[in-house]
Amino acid sequence: MGILKGVIKKSLFIILPLAAASMLFDEKKLSLGILLGGLFGILNLRGLARSVERFLGTQNAPAKIIFLNIIRLFALFAAIFILIYFKIVNAVGLILGFTVVFVLILIEGMRTGERGQ
Repeated sequence: MGILKGVIKKSLFIILPLAAASMLFDEKKLSLGILLGGLFGILNLRGLARSVERFLGTQNAPAKIIFLNIIRLFALFAAIFILIYFKIVNAVGLILGFTVVFVLILIEGMRTGERGQ
């Protein structure tokens, strides 16, 4: 769980100031997109981590993990589609917020791998 907490803290440290700064230069939809993209990224990571932890070592775990991940990704896709379709958020901001979390996951994973944990 150390990686998860590290990614969440660093994501918030980047996303919140980025969203605040975007309000000064652009419409509010961009900053809302950045915030929601970051939130979706964090929730997606947390859901994946919980599903792996919950089913680690149980029988038929891969099937359950795949099923739950498909449902989680469908819900994520539906939420993103609705937000973009009804023009509630800026798509670029949504992608930016989601990408920040994704990049931090990669960085934290590489650091953990280098330490041998």
